[in-house]
Amino acid sequence: MSAGIPCAVLGATGVVGQRLVARLARHPWFELAHLCASEKSAGKRYADACEWRLGPERGPAHGGLGERIVESCDPASVATPLVFSALDTEPARELEPAFARAGSFVASNASAFRTASDVPIVIPELNPSHLELVHAQRKARGWRGAIVCKPNCTTVPVALPLFVLDAAFGVEAVHATSL
Repeated sequence: MSAGIPCAVLGATGVVGQRLVARLARHPWFELAHLCASEKSAGKRYADACEWRLGPERGPAHGGLGERIVESCDPASVATPLVFSALDTEPARELEPAFARAGSFVASNASAFRTASDVPIVIPELNPSHLELVHAQRKARGWRGAIVCKPNCTTVPVALPLFVLDAAFGVEAVHATSL
């Protein structure tokens, strides 16, 4: 059996990064090649670099990751075709384009590029065709890779049922509140 698609997680020590790492650790499609975080965490064992939030059964020892050394978020040394970014907005503004320029396809959790007209915000069940924007993004920005964003966390649980309701009955307006 061949190895999966090599990938990296940026922001691997944060809560969102930990969730990504836990899900990718034994995923059949991906090979978790790099765990990346800030300079504060780089060089440390993954088990020492993060305050694990997901429970011990999914902790850094899960998949033997605890002994892995956290790397800095440097596209020159972390060359993978796919990058999952759990970075905060400010570091994402600088680092995600650097990875895209270097040829990685970046799946971003950050809000940094959600308002960019050439960056698709994708809910695969609803709008996979928005991925077509990647071609325009790469051409306009001169990147070998691209950035694709996920929507805000409150959007998906509202959008999925609304999509079905709109198709069945038509939806004219929605008012949603997030607390």
